[in-house]
Amino acid sequence: MQIHWGKFPRAQEVSRSGASLTQTALKRLAWMDFYHTHGQNAALTCRHFAISRQTFYRWKRRFDRHNLASLEDRSHRPCRVRHPTWTPELAERVLALRRQYPRWGKDKLVILLRREKRRVSTSMVGRILHSLKRRGVLHDPPRVAVARRSRRKLAHRPWATRKPKFWPLEQPGDLVEIDTKELRPARGLVLKHFSARDVISRWDVVEAHARATSLAAARFLDTLLDRMPFPVAAVQVDGGSEFTAEFEQACQQRQLRLFVLPPRSPKLNAHVERAHRTHLEEFYEVTPDDWNVPELNHQLRAWEHTYNCVRPHQSLEYLTPLEVVQRWRERKKKAECHQSTGRVH
Repeated sequence: MQIHWGKFPRAQEVSRSGASLTQTALKRLAWMDFYHTHGQNAALTCRHFAISRQTFYRWKRRFDRHNLASLEDRSHRPCRVRHPTWTPELAERVLALRRQYPRWGKDKLVILLRREKRRVSTSMVGRILHSLKRRGVLHDPPRVAVARRSRRKLAHRPWATRKPKFWPLEQPGDLVEIDTKELRPARGLVLKHFSARDVISRWDVVEAHARATSLAAARFLDTLLDRMPFPVAAVQVDGGSEFTAEFEQACQQRQLRLFVLPPRSPKLNAHVERAHRTHLEEFYEVTPDDWNVPELNHQLRAWEHTYNCVRPHQSLEYLTPLEVVQRWRERKKKAECHQSTGRVH
């Protein structure tokens, strides 16, 4: 690209002073140079550079011979910037809730704020969180890589069966998915996290053990049946060895249906698989590193209460599992009342 510096006063002085232009500005400078060296013919210039006349005349009006930087792109920042409309008190409350529940986003936090009679939109909570992060006040907890554990192939099971295709899923307790996850919080330390999730109500029961044995799984089954606020009709597990022997015998003694997944089919246990990520991000990654199993189970019990009774669930239209169970009980009671009334008449 050849620029005729003599046509522009101070052009050589600007170039020698070390002032640099971007490639885009140099192209526009070439337009102006061609325009002035070819009889100020705008149509010829536009045809030569394949640009529209509107574009050429816009930059011609902006062009200043004494300031070649006038050919640079201008800032697209609006003249009037939107200012925050929330109060400092609301920002402090959002910050406190986010620190209490570090993995909860704007959709869940706005439900908690509305429970406190604070009228605020979801988008405003999102803007408050973005502002807190930009100011460096709020920091997300770091993510911890958790090793994956290989599964053994499914062996012969005397009590377990495949889940029937048309197994009814109508009320809480019809199907509870159980799975384990391996945690390696420190070198040489391995813990086993047991999760159980009801498919209908999303009610979770969690517990930590030092080992994932069938005896530990059988004990977790006792915990599960004790903490679920409704009767359990069936449980579904994968082909892990911890769900054989004592665990299978415990299911058989209680006449509890036991369904085992086909090999390489974690998607069929999707609800509890998703629960693992939630418990990892919202509990383990934000809990102090106290990996004593009894103390950890004590903290897990508190987190279980928060998860089932406080945390809004997007999949439940921002209700809690407790609210879902309460509504199910109310509907069941009304149905029984209608049936008894009909029998009387």
